Amino acid sequence: MASASYDARRGELTTYFDRTAVEAWSRLTSDAPVSRIRATVRAGRDAMRATLLSWLPADMTGLRLLDAGCGTGALSVEAAHRGAEVVAIDVSPTLIGLAQERLPAIAGAGRIDFRVGDMLDPGLGRFDHVVAMDSLIHYRAADIARALAALGARTDGSVLFTVAPRTALLTVMHAAGKFFPRSDRSPAIVPVTEGGLRRRMTSETALDAFTWARSHRINSGFYLSNAVALTRARPSASAGSGAASPGVRT
Repeated sequence: MASASYDARRGELTTYFDRTAVEAWSRLTSDAPVSRIRATVRAGRDAMRATLLSWLPADMTGLRLLDAGCGTGALSVEAAHRGAEVVAIDVSPTLIGLAQERLPAIAGAGRIDFRVGDMLDPGLGRFDHVVAMDSLIHYRAADIARALAALGARTDGSVLFTVAPRTALLTVMHAAGKFFPRSDRSPAIVPVTEGGLRRRMTSETALDAFTWARSHRINSGFYLSNAVALTRARPSASAGSGAASPGVRT
């Protein structure tokens, strides 16, 4: 179950992406000219998306993917081209509208179901894989761990997500970001340490069956984010029983 702090921050994100900075995000996620700073963010996001996609199967025919916090849908489109059945959800109706407008023709079995709502909604069903690219970076470690547990409980393969690493560089970038026009500033990113997050995750029993399989950091100017892959080390209850696991493992 989501916490009050998760719900409050989700509301702030809805306001930001749906009202405050629609134009800025529309340009950032397109090929329109942007400032030098935002160009580094665009390049970083492109590199991060490529990393996460490289951790998914090349052929996703017959697999169900949740794009949790899909934004304008770039990752969803790539997964659908691989044959995936994608549920792409975001809190912002405006971003979902942009995603639908930009949706190209997809040949083969892949398809995308765009939805507005909460990525933790259990009504979305079960998935083979979940990707949460830069959609958890605004939450504190405890809320990230709870969100991962909620997603993991309904995932039979892997949960791929990103966090903002707590570094001196990120602190400096946040300070510099205060010089952006107020309308362009996003709700504060919450940097976390790997050790702190992993400790939080060990208290979530839904993550007991998952292994912390790999991580990769992308540093591109004003974009700094760390990708993590959790893979299910034993079958979920719906897929069959397996031996007990001691928790999120290395």
